[in-house]
Amino acid sequence: MGNALFYHLTRSPAESLLPVLIGKSLAAGWHVELRGTDPARMERLDLHLWQGDGFLPHGLAGGPHDARQPVLLTVAGQMAAGQAAANGPACLMALDGAEVAPTELAGLERACIIFDGGDAAATARARDQWRALTGAGVAAEYWSEESGRWERKR
Repeated sequence: MGNALFYHLTRSPAESLLPVLIGKSLAAGWHVELRGTDPARMERLDLHLWQGDGFLPHGLAGGPHDARQPVLLTVAGQMAAGQAAANGPACLMALDGAEVAPTELAGLERACIIFDGGDAAATARARDQWRALTGAGVAAEYWSEESGRWERKR
């Protein structure tokens, strides 16, 4: 069973953290599902990942080559409940409160829950996800950038 890492954004947007996390996942040999809740946001992230520093091969879900994508951008609710992304991810990255079910961690190495600390609703949602995942026996870590660099908090 994979573990869950919670990333509390306080100084930078998700667009800054995602290339770092995706790069580390790809370096580990993992496929990644990047799951959001808003199709328009995922389209913007698609453009950002193509235009950012470095090359991060990826695609938006719904294309003819989904299974071959190292990183597949998906939208919560567009797949059947419990259905894994077509690219067989080892890592799931969830944005904007996208659901991560405890049962999903059985088939993953890691789940990264990324949330905006400046948004009270996003923080409350992350707390709910923490309780649901740890209550189901998933090992979890909390990471904060409050000091200016990412640090694991205990």
